[in-house]
Amino acid sequence: MRYLEEPEVVRTALSPIRRRLLSLLREPSSASRLAEMLDLARQQVNYHVKELEKAGLVELVEERQRRGFIERLYRASQSTLIVDPGVMGRSFVEIHDKYAAEHLVDVAAGTVRDVARMQTKADEAGQRLLTFTIEAEVRFGEPGDLHRFADALTDAVRRTVESFDTVGGRPYRFIAGTHPTPRSPQGGKREEKGENDV
Repeated sequence: MRYLEEPEVVRTALSPIRRRLLSLLREPSSASRLAEMLDLARQQVNYHVKELEKAGLVELVEERQRRGFIERLYRASQSTLIVDPGVMGRSFVEIHDKYAAEHLVDVAAGTVRDVARMQTKADEAGQRLLTFTIEAEVRFGEPGDLHRFADALTDAVRRTVESFDTVGGRPYRFIAGTHPTPRSPQGGKREEKGENDV
């Protein structure tokens, strides 16, 4: 995994052709082979591969003689790239309304940033980053149920945190968020519509 927070590197990686090249280069390949797969000119593919190499996103893994010329095989430097949400051009001020969507996005962005950075360091040290994730889906009968659910969950989390919190212990951050379940990719509708449906 590599965490991208340099705007120039992000711009290098995010063009459609370069995203496709990075995907294909999870396995070593040459510019000639990539050009065949994408039906593009070899010179064009070679240019993009070189730019990705300059940005440290791909690496040369082998050079070999082939039909009178040297064939270079490249591979993506990391199998997973995580982009710092702040680089994408949108920043959020501190929001105290726990029901504001912007607050949930801000918290989620911070989680992506923090966990990706720690995972990168753990990978470099050959260690495992200990985390856990809880996911659930709940169907609220009335709009007001969300507020009652939030109050009940907050109370349950507070009591659980108090029972485990140890002075001098290793701090962990716990985050809980709720948002409407997105529509299915096929355009299917939810069973019932509520005030938060978009």
